Amino acid sequence: MLIHGSSLSPFVRKTMAFATEKGLTFENKVARPGSPDPEFLEISPFKKIPGFQDGDFRISDSSAIVTYLEAAYPEPNLIPLEPRARARTIWFEEFADSIFVGAAGKIFFNLVVGPRFMGVESDLAAVEKATTEEMPPVMDYLEKIAPESGFLIEDRLTLADIAVASPFANLMHAGFDFAKWPKAKAWADSILARPSFETVIARERGFLGG
Repeated sequence: MLIHGSSLSPFVRKTMAFATEKGLTFENKVARPGSPDPEFLEISPFKKIPGFQDGDFRISDSSAIVTYLEAAYPEPNLIPLEPRARARTIWFEEFADSIFVGAAGKIFFNLVVGPRFMGVESDLAAVEKATTEEMPPVMDYLEKIAPESGFLIEDRLTLADIAVASPFANLMHAGFDFAKWPKAKAWADSILARPSFETVIARERGFLGG
């Protein structure tokens, strides 16, 4: 089993954590900057990460990958079967992938990825707008729903927790101030402290020199 892409991507990190929580063993392959990987391009012709291979099965996109993993390796169950819980889990994943990452990604790219790895000057205006206008509604929502049980759905770990927690790591790497949202931050910390995330994030911090 092979997962292509750097775990600095919240989508790759989500996929790796999901597979780890399933008890699966995989290799994570990261191409060198400026050196296209023909194998990855065959899996993901539009260069979207993660790319994924399990035997002769290949696909890209984190949502497609976790859907495959849940069906192919059903235990432990991480996407609920009960209809309402299942729908809410998929909602949280979509919220994380589009709304949350849409805002957090602007901060992370302009403060970390662009200047450090691509030689691109930070767009501080974009960072300011994302920080002051786009992120607060996202964090206000998460602060409001942060669960006392520690989990978003069915009082147990599901894809919802994995998907929503993953972008928090990017904001942490970028030095985002969570002071106004202590409940959301405490919930995210508890999920990111799980072994499925902790080792990966520690490696990221080492790579970033943090």
